[in-house]
Amino acid sequence: MAPSIEVNHLSYKFQDGSEGLKDVILSLPAGSRTLLIGANGAGKTTLLRLLSGKRLAPSNTIAIGGKDPFKDGLEGVTYLGMEWVLNHIVRTDIDVPTLLASVGGDAYPERRDELVDLLDIDLSWRMHAVSDGERRRVQLAMGLLRPWQILLLDEITVDLDLLSRSNFLSFLKRETESRQCTIVYATHILDNLSQWPTHLVHMHLGQVKQWGPMESFSEEVPNRSAENSLLGDLVLHWLKQDLQARGPRNPKSGQGKTYPNSEAIGGYGLEKRPSK
Repeated sequence: MAPSIEVNHLSYKFQDGSEGLKDVILSLPAGSRTLLIGANGAGKTTLLRLLSGKRLAPSNTIAIGGKDPFKDGLEGVTYLGMEWVLNHIVRTDIDVPTLLASVGGDAYPERRDELVDLLDIDLSWRMHAVSDGERRRVQLAMGLLRPWQILLLDEITVDLDLLSRSNFLSFLKRETESRQCTIVYATHILDNLSQWPTHLVHMHLGQVKQWGPMESFSEEVPNRSAENSLLGDLVLHWLKQDLQARGPRNPKSGQGKTYPNSEAIGGYGLEKRPSK
């Protein structure tokens, strides 16, 4: 399977009837590393779950290597999202070698050892007695141990320190450069990413506003800063535009929501107690 990703006029509604995605069109080539950019609620997680086959998309709207990820149950598609990292098993009194063996570590010893080294994992760790960041390293090793062709990541590096995140991203880049595989990564953390993506997808309120190769956005930011990379300036530019288009979440004082029987004490709307 050549791991390309094609999305053709994909719209999706949740069970309550609210709109999750609207008319999404994407074409991501095999070997690409794509960043999904957008504010919270932009639709990034919904799109990733549909691409992974965890949710049923309308017919003929998603093709992974030419196949429907939900109907065909594709091998080689790995999705790592928040529900995966909250798995209770990795919080029990269990050692790292046992966990890695349970997901095929003995079948891929060289790959296992490489991930243990680059993520700085201590094989003597007991999972109930480590930090969230250490636990996340072990989970990443488990998720990446079996070779994948499509990797879908949803805010998976949030607990990693700067060095671990850098090593992890370098590993992913080498993977796409050395074999047939493709990555789509949703994140708000831009450390070490300025030279990492080949493609960008900008999402806002369930729609894709812009997408394409990284170099196609080189002229989009009107006033570049000296502090940020092109990627950093571009993401800030997009998020500011999105906020302006969306408007404030709450109307201004006196024009909408009020808090009866309370006073804004210290700016927190705490209830004022009656005087004695």
